[in-house]
Amino acid sequence: MVRSGARVLRDDLGRAVRLPRRVRRVVSLVPSLTEAIAETGPELLVGCTKWCAHPPGLAAERLRGTKNPHLRRIAEIAPDLVVANKEENRERHVAELERAGVPVWVTDVGTVPGALRSLRRLLVEVCGLPEPGWLAGAAAAWGGPVPAPRLRVAVPIWRDPWMVVGGGTFAGDVLARLGAANVFGGEARYPATDPAGIAARSPDAVLLPDEPYRFTADDGPEAFPGIPVVLLSGRDLTWYGPSLVAAGSRLAEALAPPPR
Repeated sequence: MVRSGARVLRDDLGRAVRLPRRVRRVVSLVPSLTEAIAETGPELLVGCTKWCAHPPGLAAERLRGTKNPHLRRIAEIAPDLVVANKEENRERHVAELERAGVPVWVTDVGTVPGALRSLRRLLVEVCGLPEPGWLAGAAAAWGGPVPAPRLRVAVPIWRDPWMVVGGGTFAGDVLARLGAANVFGGEARYPATDPAGIAARSPDAVLLPDEPYRFTADDGPEAFPGIPVVLLSGRDLTWYGPSLVAAGSRLAEALAPPPR
């Protein structure tokens, strides 16, 4: 819980978060933030979700999932801070933790530059860690201008029902910085559709990530006859953290040569 000598900072949503002078114990409810903290200040991380798969061998206590965190246990652990994300976590869970006296820092990321700024604030300003080398590496890897689009793509993220990446998303910005224009970029963040609706947008390729839905060579491509399909890493496409250092080159390799 918050101790004497507290300070108040505003998170990505502009919410005032009351923090101890020094953050020593952190629970992360976001897999990408878990990786960022574990790679930068592993001694801080005392809890995370069951979906936090990176780095391998993480020893922090598992506190259920992003959508159903073990709130009572988190309060018992009494961390100095819980880190959450506007998109991945539920507002009511944030409110319940705060009513229990647990400070919660909520991130809100929609672009690669925004992610880098958010990560630096969390790690350096909030957690008091030295700026990690991987953050500078990620900034260098993604620091160039946004190229003119050379490829039109659709990105399903779920099936039964089918949903795709829409506008204002981190994944959409990642793709734009690789020269890929999202044919659903003018829609809501994650619109519902179906394979026929995707085909009607005439994408040059359909990109099938392995998360949140695990598309595979045997599950997904068959829905898009006549359209080139690219299987790729969902972590590279949607995680913001140490993976950003190499994600761009891996995604560029997956997208090149142009499928058509």
